[in-house]
Amino acid sequence: MRIFGLAGWSGSGKTTLMVRLIPEITARGITVSTMKHAHHTFDIDKPGKDSYEHRASGATEVLVTSANRWALMHENRDVPEPSVEDMIHRMSPVDLLLIEGFKHHAHPKLEIHRPAIGKALLQPDDPNIQAVAADAPMPSLKVPVLDLNDVPAIADFILEAAS
Repeated sequence: MRIFGLAGWSGSGKTTLMVRLIPEITARGITVSTMKHAHHTFDIDKPGKDSYEHRASGATEVLVTSANRWALMHENRDVPEPSVEDMIHRMSPVDLLLIEGFKHHAHPKLEIHRPAIGKALLQPDDPNIQAVAADAPMPSLKVPVLDLNDVPAIADFILEAAS
């Protein structure tokens, strides 16, 4: 399974680009899965739902399934957050796994950068960043700079870099 990530500061447009990249890449006949790093307190479950009550009662895992999809919720009670590698091994094989976030993990990445949000580039300090996608010119970078709005060109770059 090929792996490539999108990294950048909050508000840079990682999710916006991700949801534009997925149909661009799958239209080329390539299967894609994604992994997204979330805030510590995220929850996909809600109080009052049976699955929530199972977890709140102490279940380590709750599997919710239907004819359309299934979801496995695992509680990290008294254990550290699993590593990126551990989570990758839990996923079904596809042609390309796109990872959003995990900016400090060592995997090939594209940095999403918007100078207007006022955050410094990650790229000079992260050798895993292979290019920068920006919405403004980025002179003097030592990696390729892609137009953040040119989704086909970004898809081309990712597919080439992840091969």
